Amino acid sequence: MPSVRPPEATPPTPRPPAAAQAGSDAGSDPVPLPADEGSVSSAAWADDGPGEPHLHTRQEARRLDAAHHPADGTTADGTHPGSDNHPRGEHHPGSEDHPGSEDHPGTAHRLGTGDDPDTKELAARFEDEKPGRMLAGPVGLLFTGVTVAVALLTLWQVFFPLPQGSKYYLIFFLAGILPMVFLAYPSGVRLRREGTDLADQAEPRGPTPVDWLLAALALVVCLYPVLPVAIGAAGGGYDAFLDRQGLLDPMDVAFGTGLLVLLLEACRRTTGWILPAVCVLFLGYGYYGGLLPQAWPVAHAGLDFGQMVDSFYNSDSGFYGTPLDVAASYIVLFTIYGAVLDLSGAGRFFVELSAAAFRRSRTAAGRTAVASGFLLGTVSGSGAATTVSIGAVTWPILRRAGYPAERAGGMLAAAGVGAILSPPTLGAAAFIIAEYLGVSYLQVLGWATVPTILYYLGILLSVEIDARRSGVRPVVIAAGSAWRLLARFGYHFLSLFVIIVVLALGWSATRAVVIATALAFVLSFLDRRHRLTPGRLVAALRDGVRGVLAVSAVCAAAGIITATTTKTGLGPQAAALLIDGAQVVSSEPAVVLALTAVLAAVALSLLGLAVPVTASFVIGWVIIGPALLNLGVSAPAAAMFVFYFAVLSEVSPPTALAAVAAAAVTGGRLVPTMWQTLRYALPAYLIPLAFVVTPTGLGLLGIGGFGRILTAGLVSALGVAVLAVAAGGWLPGVGRAGAPERIVGAVAGLVLLWLEPLPMAIGAALAALAVAGVYVRRRAGSNAGDPSVRKSVDHGEEREWDGSTRG
Repeated sequence: MPSVRPPEATPPTPRPPAAAQAGSDAGSDPVPLPADEGSVSSAAWADDGPGEPHLHTRQEARRLDAAHHPADGTTADGTHPGSDNHPRGEHHPGSEDHPGSEDHPGTAHRLGTGDDPDTKELAARFEDEKPGRMLAGPVGLLFTGVTVAVALLTLWQVFFPLPQGSKYYLIFFLAGILPMVFLAYPSGVRLRREGTDLADQAEPRGPTPVDWLLAALALVVCLYPVLPVAIGAAGGGYDAFLDRQGLLDPMDVAFGTGLLVLLLEACRRTTGWILPAVCVLFLGYGYYGGLLPQAWPVAHAGLDFGQMVDSFYNSDSGFYGTPLDVAASYIVLFTIYGAVLDLSGAGRFFVELSAAAFRRSRTAAGRTAVASGFLLGTVSGSGAATTVSIGAVTWPILRRAGYPAERAGGMLAAAGVGAILSPPTLGAAAFIIAEYLGVSYLQVLGWATVPTILYYLGILLSVEIDARRSGVRPVVIAAGSAWRLLARFGYHFLSLFVIIVVLALGWSATRAVVIATALAFVLSFLDRRHRLTPGRLVAALRDGVRGVLAVSAVCAAAGIITATTTKTGLGPQAAALLIDGAQVVSSEPAVVLALTAVLAAVALSLLGLAVPVTASFVIGWVIIGPALLNLGVSAPAAAMFVFYFAVLSEVSPPTALAAVAAAAVTGGRLVPTMWQTLRYALPAYLIPLAFVVTPTGLGLLGIGGFGRILTAGLVSALGVAVLAVAAGGWLPGVGRAGAPERIVGAVAGLVLLWLEPLPMAIGAALAALAVAGVYVRRRAGSNAGDPSVRKSVDHGEEREWDGSTRG
């Protein structure tokens, strides 16, 4: 399969002699930041985002990238990739923005805004994967009116819950959301007529008659349970509908079937064919499972179609189960919060603060990219969209510093995926964890804190190592003082802190985020460029609800999986099969647990390649979760284990959605970008295994007292550091690590993560041996007069770069 962009398109620029650099840098003043014309990123929250996940998205990315990079080197609009309106490029020498600047080290680089149309389109394609329509005119007004009404209903439900209960609210919420999916997202069905592929023609700008029909049907089937009109023995209102639970009327079954089909179609429009196919597979298992040989572990008595529809339509484990409840109660509020915070200028501030904090350090380019990913991730639950947002701003800086496109893409993807793992706004599955386990969202945030720190520690160490091993050039980023930025715009952090404080006071997550949203709205008036006027506030509510359209459809469809699993008993049966597979190898309990965890990790990774994160978590929890619980793993550890590996599907080859997004931004080759992403994200794959296989590992989740937490954190940090050295082939402050040292270091890192006294002692000894080997190699090379060894020695990696080109 052809690469996204030829590898020779972005070669590392050879480093000119120091004298030449000094001459060219002399007199080059830092370029001021461009005028702030808006926020850096769109309100990206739904990690499941609309679009055909993974396999289709990779083809979509190539198509989009080809449109931006034709063979003649121009973009689709006739400009060159380096033009100002292209997210990947840099300004041409001699442009008015960079007078006389060239691709040489030491030149100050301005920070882009990430607001150009190409960047927003690219972000939409990976946040939404299959971009929705831009609705305008009367249709746009209708869409805005309905989404704002849904937002107001959601806010009302927080403080004045509907007396009929949560399910009653969910019926109205889905009735507002599902029709909008059909208006906002085209069908994408390809038809051929007289040899013409209609898909190649321009997409209709507005909904088609079929879309309007489906939207009307969706409204009717969603509201049917609450309509007070009697239809024979059916209908009659909400209470009558509930009274028929388990004994549905044929009319009930018909309307339930209609909602089932419409949800599958909504998922197809927003996430592609794979998730609906998985749901159909579960439907087939529920209906035909009684025909399986009863000796098979997964056989069951069988369900008739009416029973299945009843469990989907009129029970608390189907369409209106926990996943949709989470989407309607938590996720939509956080998407609204993200939209408000973004429109108030927080996104721009986070990127500027990252640049200002590292603007004169030797590895400013890489550190800025990672820090931007972390800060934007605190208010975004979308890994791929965060990748595009930070990539559009920082890729020109990384390229100027000499990063190859693939390595930069791997860094951006790994930093972007951290958005789903970073408190206080984790991915959608984190709210489901809180509901499934019956704990507060604050506890889930506490469980995620140490793993998040270790994850970004691994990325930062890899950045430092790459900068020294690859000879990355220093780049001065033209940014103001970090302290001045904090003094002027640090108020953007207040709403984030308020969420934590309010949760700590015992309030619900829904009230916490509403209070934070109100605070962000008030604080927006401190910056006249980003004041949330009534029009902008309506836009924030509209964008917030639009951001939850796809994830709501996914969560409702997930009820098919959970209800089928509950009715058939598939969860315990699949758990028994997983444990039996591990016991074939060994009967030792510790070995069985470790093998089960590895098999579960592989299964979750494969599952995540096919379905969005939220659906992957739900399936993994009902099937793999019981296996871990049966082996004595605590519920928090089992839930976070499933959560992390569901998230990691965004960086796992061969689909790796975040890596695909990064490759589309940088123009790098796809497969090498994926492998670079894996290298940067390595801690995220290993830390979950650590807190599952050993009791001490629970310290990584903040469980077990201060001593256990401190021990687990420090030892795991050492393991992550050793693994970063082994993967990067460089020991900061010393020099290059050879193959023997890297192998010993890799073994040391893996052993250290087995958080028991003996493995930790062995791992520490192996780590010391690897470090000693690097020192010996350095001294041997120096004594032998090997210039390559002398050149590889790292001098002063912590020294702040002063803007000159010395050393």
